[in-house]
Amino acid sequence: MSELPPCGIYRTVKAFGTVEAGRLVYFHNHGNPGPGVYFPEKWNHNRAQFSENGTTVPTDFDPKVLSPLPAEGFYRVTASFYCCEKQCAKFEPDAFVQLGYNGAGKALVFVPELGPTGITIPERGSMVDDNQLKNLSALKMPERDGGQKMDLSLPRGMIVH
Repeated sequence: MSELPPCGIYRTVKAFGTVEAGRLVYFHNHGNPGPGVYFPEKWNHNRAQFSENGTTVPTDFDPKVLSPLPAEGFYRVTASFYCCEKQCAKFEPDAFVQLGYNGAGKALVFVPELGPTGITIPERGSMVDDNQLKNLSALKMPERDGGQKMDLSLPRGMIVH
């Protein structure tokens, strides 16, 4: 097997094994019993939630069948762009947006809105051509674990300020 790509989200560009082309997948390069792809089961706040059970890649796996995708999350628009050639939606510089994907691994851009109770994220976004993703810059945003218990144990003797 050739060198494996890093763990992350990808779009399959060619079929391999039982996995068809044009699918959003999470590739895990050190899974048990081996490297594999995981499909989204559902979406939560426009972010894919991937299955815990994956499909192990074949021994003759070619990493070129996976096209890497920018991480889901919040971004700042760096340059004005339209979603596609039809120019259905325009995104202006410095706009705050959320990037997500559909099941086919096509980018969706959601425009948050500020209202009286805070920021709301719409459930519908604009499909955006891959070549427009260069106009987005990832924002650093702390994340909560969604109610799952976090391991807060620290090595003995470590001081936290």
